[in-house]
Amino acid sequence: MIKQNILTLKDSYCKAPFQYNYNNKIPSYNADSILQANQKLKNVFSDQSILVLNALDNLDEVNEIMELKKDSSLNSQVKVLQLKMKINSKITIALTELDAVAAEFDCEGERVAQIGSYVNNLNDSRNNRLILYSIVAGAAASVAGGIVKNEGWSNAIDISGGALGAGFGLATLNPKGKKVEFIHQRNLLRDVWNEKLESPNFPPFIWYMYTEKKFSNRQDHSIVKNMKHRWLHYQFDDEQTKADQSVIFSDGGFYRAGDLENRAAMLNQMQSATRTINQTINYLLLDLDKLIL
Repeated sequence: MIKQNILTLKDSYCKAPFQYNYNNKIPSYNADSILQANQKLKNVFSDQSILVLNALDNLDEVNEIMELKKDSSLNSQVKVLQLKMKINSKITIALTELDAVAAEFDCEGERVAQIGSYVNNLNDSRNNRLILYSIVAGAAASVAGGIVKNEGWSNAIDISGGALGAGFGLATLNPKGKKVEFIHQRNLLRDVWNEKLESPNFPPFIWYMYTEKKFSNRQDHSIVKNMKHRWLHYQFDDEQTKADQSVIFSDGGFYRAGDLENRAAMLNQMQSATRTINQTINYLLLDLDKLIL
């Protein structure tokens, strides 16, 4: 039953049953030019909202709404509502893409946690056996030392028993422990680490939000670059070569407990980063309401 469970976890069950072929065109990264060309929108929209509208290809609709707002006729009001529905449709798709990506990060994190629990149980069982062997070896040496009358042999038995017990004790300190095969050909973390969309793992809009520095907190580096810096420092002790060669960014392979813990942490961090993008979308919706009202 345990082996069957591991076979179930070995390959991902988090992949979507249907692979949608997104348009691979990424929105323009020339943020300054986009903002400069849309100066008149800044009275209503924040810079981030303007960039999101551009990424969703809705700038024309917003500009048209601003012109229609100058006319208070019923016909203009109807057209405004129609345009707003068109914008909302694009925003809804973007929100569902965010939810889908965050859900897959969450699912992958749970899958890693399950296999990590299995490896930890293996290591705990191994350590418990070694501790038991150490106790038995020490007890046997004590009994044998008491039975043997020859002082030389008695001392030799005590020393041998102590050394054997110490050997079992030191074996429990093995930092690597057991390993297990874990496959993830659809590797959500690889594109983030390489800072390049090399797969259909992410919709272009999501990838744009990850990689445009205007959407990060300090706006000096993108979400992806900031994430990579944290991973390199906290998960790989600033060892670039070690990180580049890690099984975490491959199609999968043999994982030890430490690698699984790192992968789980990285997936959870990306899930959180993905969900924070919802705040940017929320601010856009508030700006749109302000424009319509």
